[in-house]
Amino acid sequence: MQASCAVVSGVLGLLAAWQTHDWRWIPGAVLILANWPYTLFGIMPTTVCFNAIDENDAGPNSRALIVKWGGLHAVRTGLGIAATMAYLWALN
Repeated sequence: MQASCAVVSGVLGLLAAWQTHDWRWIPGAVLILANWPYTLFGIMPTTVCFNAIDENDAGPNSRALIVKWGGLHAVRTGLGIAATMAYLWALN
């Protein structure tokens, strides 16, 4: 659901830029769409490694992966916040 919401937001941001001839919508659209490649190339490899760990083999390595995974998701949250701030800037 998050991916489809990001695409809708990005497309609508680009549409708003085109209709209003105001370039300030474009940074918000780019930031929200940046979640897709970041998730695929930044988060997904860690998720694959994390899912490969057997439940019985959990230990310090799996904990380190969870901490890393949380930090990666924090970046994605930051992209969403930055996109929201850019959209609010465009509204002003």
